Amino acid sequence: MKLHRVELEGFGPFRERQVVDFDAFEADGIFLISGRTGAGKSSVLDGVCFALYGGVPRYDGTEKRLRSDHCGPDDPTSVAVEFTAAGRRFRVRRSPDYPRRKRRGEGYTVVAADAELAELVDGAWRGLASGPRHVGLELDEILGLSQQQFLQVILLAQNRFAEFLLAKNDDRQKLLRRLFGTRTFEDYLHAFEERRRATERDVADATGAAALLLGEAERLVPDGASGDLDREAAAAPRDAAGSSAVGARFDAVERGAQRADYRAETLRNARDAAEAAHRRAEDHHLAMRRLRQMQEDRERSRAALAALDAEAPVIDVARRELAAAHDAEGLRAPLDAAAVAHADRSSAEAAVQALVDDLGSAAEDGDLPSFSLEALDALVRQLTGDLAVSRDAEATEKGMDAAEQAFADDVARVRGEEELIARLDADRARIPAQRAVVESELAPVRDAAAGRDAARIRLDEARARRKAAAEAVGLAERAVVAEQAALAAAEAAAGANEAVVSLLRRRAADRAGSLAAGLVEGEPCPVCGSAEHPHPAEPTGDPVSDDDIARAEAGQQQAGKRARRAAEEFRAARDAEAQAAARAGGLDLDAATTAVAEAEAAFAAATAAVAERDRLLATLETLGLLEAEAAQERERLTAHLAALREDVSAREAELREKRRVVAAARGDHDSVAARVAALTRRCDRATRLAAARRAALTAAAAADRAATDRDGRVAASGFDDAAAAREALRTASERDALDERIRTHQAAFHAERDRLRDLELALAGEPEEFVDVSAAESALVAARDAWMAAVDAAADATGTAERLRALLGRARVALGEVAGLAEEHHVIARLADTVAGRAPNTHRMTLESFVLAAELEEIVAAANLRLGDMSSGRYQLRHTDALAARGAASGLGLEILDAHTGAARPAHSLSGGETFLASLALALGLAEVVTARAGGVRLDTLFIDEGFGSLDDDTLELAMATLDELRQGGRTVGLISHVASMKERIPAQLHVRATPQGPSVIRQDAAAAASLPV
Repeated sequence: MKLHRVELEGFGPFRERQVVDFDAFEADGIFLISGRTGAGKSSVLDGVCFALYGGVPRYDGTEKRLRSDHCGPDDPTSVAVEFTAAGRRFRVRRSPDYPRRKRRGEGYTVVAADAELAELVDGAWRGLASGPRHVGLELDEILGLSQQQFLQVILLAQNRFAEFLLAKNDDRQKLLRRLFGTRTFEDYLHAFEERRRATERDVADATGAAALLLGEAERLVPDGASGDLDREAAAAPRDAAGSSAVGARFDAVERGAQRADYRAETLRNARDAAEAAHRRAEDHHLAMRRLRQMQEDRERSRAALAALDAEAPVIDVARRELAAAHDAEGLRAPLDAAAVAHADRSSAEAAVQALVDDLGSAAEDGDLPSFSLEALDALVRQLTGDLAVSRDAEATEKGMDAAEQAFADDVARVRGEEELIARLDADRARIPAQRAVVESELAPVRDAAAGRDAARIRLDEARARRKAAAEAVGLAERAVVAEQAALAAAEAAAGANEAVVSLLRRRAADRAGSLAAGLVEGEPCPVCGSAEHPHPAEPTGDPVSDDDIARAEAGQQQAGKRARRAAEEFRAARDAEAQAAARAGGLDLDAATTAVAEAEAAFAAATAAVAERDRLLATLETLGLLEAEAAQERERLTAHLAALREDVSAREAELREKRRVVAAARGDHDSVAARVAALTRRCDRATRLAAARRAALTAAAAADRAATDRDGRVAASGFDDAAAAREALRTASERDALDERIRTHQAAFHAERDRLRDLELALAGEPEEFVDVSAAESALVAARDAWMAAVDAAADATGTAERLRALLGRARVALGEVAGLAEEHHVIARLADTVAGRAPNTHRMTLESFVLAAELEEIVAAANLRLGDMSSGRYQLRHTDALAARGAASGLGLEILDAHTGAARPAHSLSGGETFLASLALALGLAEVVTARAGGVRLDTLFIDEGFGSLDDDTLELAMATLDELRQGGRTVGLISHVASMKERIPAQLHVRATPQGPSVIRQDAAAAASLPV
């Protein structure tokens, strides 16, 4: 995979559209993404990740702040990336959901997230998918890497750099599977598991089938043996699955089958004896029935012979009719031929007469009936020749209108081309004067347009001062309000203090009154000790409680707090007003507004000058293009006019020749088509008349020949005339019926006579009256019933014995299959467990892990070539297939071999800088091995986000030397770092800078990148 270009708009810190061309760094192979902290260096890589996968790793699990905070309500947000994968170039454009001002009304609406994917085909972009979901599905197939895998082998982002080095066995396996396409081996594992389950089912099915067959056989065992089978089955041992021991059951059924065979043999003997008795009764019954049948047949034969004798005269008449029909059949062909020929002759003569009548009514062909047959043939030949010539001229006549119109159109086009050339020459003559006018207008506009940038800066400053002045006005009003609030709060606090003092005074007065009420003349006062009481206090009558004092003091405290808070707000408002006035530059709002209006007018004038300058420049360019195009167009029109004039001359000569041919072919008719129609009608009628006369002559000759042949054949026959012969004719079916009737009568007579003679001889000595057969029939019925009962009993016993033997044979075969299937299941189950990492696989490595372990060893070997250099030979990565703790999957472990100690230790024990070096070496080794694999994912672009700051100067030098070597493989590496030495070492740089207004911009040092040696 290789990245070519990324476009960022309204994304992260970038508001305006920013473009990064990675192809510009291809010659150098290494470039640096630099910029101050927070400028947006990592956001470039975030944009790549977002475009390809719709997510940004830095925002996983938090708010996805993809849209730039600098965007206005109507500014768009999108990221586009062009990349090459598997030899094909793609472009993906993606935008997140973000709020946008409603086009109608007030408020905002949310623009839904969108995505588009296109492929560059024959120099044009062809759309492949749209919508986040469909684009994501297409990219999954194209990229071949998930987002997590992309972050581990291509975009090594902050806090994810060492994930592949420190990943668990399962996570590392998922990544390597996608990179090397080893999912097939996982499919093998599933196939073995499915095969193991299938063989297990086959063993269970075969065992169940054998048990089912034995159960069916046990139900067929005779009643006397069923109890023994139940006892033997109960005593048989059980296997581990809890099923009956089929061997013991098989032996018990075998003994039951022997008993069934014996019983069947006994019943078959009884059946044979009953069959012999039935045959004897059947023979006697058959003899009695035969005698009765012969007696009845003799009576029927006598009656039939008498009926045949009575039918003999009618049969003689049929014989004579059949003989005459046979004689007339030889004359059928000449009779039919003469009749057909006579009919054809009449039809032909009628056709000639009808045609003659029709021609006589036609004025133009009325002379044709007088023509002889030879004259008609000669006329047809003449007319055919004339028609051939006239039809050619007719085709020419049909195209005359189009030819005339085409000629007129060509003449009009010639005039149009001449007028167009004249107008074009007039327009070209006006262009120099127009150019001079535009150039004179352009000179003063250029100077005015050059000051637009300065006018924009002055406008921004004026607006900032007006904004500050407006803020100062508002803050002044707030200060007045705050001052009044502070005064009111102070007065309220003073009132609260006064209320507390008043309550205290009242309570003191009330206490004095209470003491005065208790004074006694001559006794000392408890307060002053005087025995005289000249002015005792009067009681108030409104006592003050402690609760009243507490409430008043609480109000006093709240009022004091409000007074202090109001005083602080007044001071803050006064300070804010002073700051706003300072930002306004000492201008009041009216003066600042006037300054903005003047700056806006100046900027508008400069902007208008820029627009006018661009318009005038475009006008000059357009005039130049028009002049060149006009010259080219006149040259083209001149050449086209010359060719068109030649075509007109040729078409005019061709048109004159067509006019001559048509005039000659028309003759005295209105048109050539009319003449062709007249010739066609006359030729057709002459042809039909000649054909009719020829057909009539042929039919007459054939009729005479047929009549002569018919009369000769009739005279030679025994018939008086042709009518008598036709009357004697019979159809084939009629003749067959007569013949069949005669033969049937004759055969029936002879057969009946012979049958009667045989019956009389056979019944010689037997009585004439019929014998009685009912007694013999009753004896036969009884013998048949006894025999059928014996047959049924023997058949049942024999069938039971045969089914028992068949079931035993099938059970024996099934038990043999069980043994073979069990052996096969054992082999397959052991192989499936080994492939799946189960016992007897002591390493707990699946087949896929075993294959990936070999790939990981190559990755480690490639990584160690660089890690050894970067760590000065101290560290080496080592693949380990040691068993993981608590039964976890094994085979893809990584550990670090420390040359200083000679011992291996986990990768997690490395320091930050050591982890960075090991991860970098592993990432580079992974990229090289994956790229070298046919069918794998090619990694032509690599990004490293930070991490170099954890290296000391010497180690950094070694790491940079390692990265320099990557250029020879055609790979492009992008680095993000703050290390100053890297900025000096890598001239090809991508600068990300935050502008004073807030948004960041990207400046690409393409010139420096292009000048580096390859």
